[in-house]
Amino acid sequence: MKTSHASNQPNKALNANKTYQLVEASLQNYLAEMPTVYATTSGIQNLTFNDFFTNKFLIIQTIRKGITYRLFEQIKSVLPFTDVDWANYLNLSLKTLQRHKKDKNFYFKPIHTEKIIELAEVTHYGKEVFGSLDKFHQWLTTPSYALGNMTPADLLHDSYGKDLVLAELNRIAHGIFA
Repeated sequence: MKTSHASNQPNKALNANKTYQLVEASLQNYLAEMPTVYATTSGIQNLTFNDFFTNKFLIIQTIRKGITYRLFEQIKSVLPFTDVDWANYLNLSLKTLQRHKKDKNFYFKPIHTEKIIELAEVTHYGKEVFGSLDKFHQWLTTPSYALGNMTPADLLHDSYGKDLVLAELNRIAHGIFA
């Protein structure tokens, strides 16, 4: 039994990486639909999350346009949050979030797009720091002494909390533990 569990771990990691690559491809396709954005990224064959998160102008243009529900679903597939979590982070009811899913032409408002991008950025950095989404998710849901005994996930409801979480991830990445 242990052998099959151990052999499933590499498959799970491989599937997570493939899903991550699909989301990056979807992001590239989405940005290609925006002429001013595409002009700033046209030299990049395969836009990665690193490329996206380091280009603040690209992020600003994306926030102002809003993202489609379809892209949100793809981003959501690699982030460790439930639909209820998303509704809370976006300050929307679960019913409203589900209603948006049915509208094929729906674009999130800039304020919601910004929160989605912030959570994607934290997740991306957390994956880099911990080496896997599973380890990051475990850290995200564990109370942290350095964060006032709150879970990092609880702090992600506003930008100040997000900054605290990113700062703690940065300390972990550099081996500085509280």
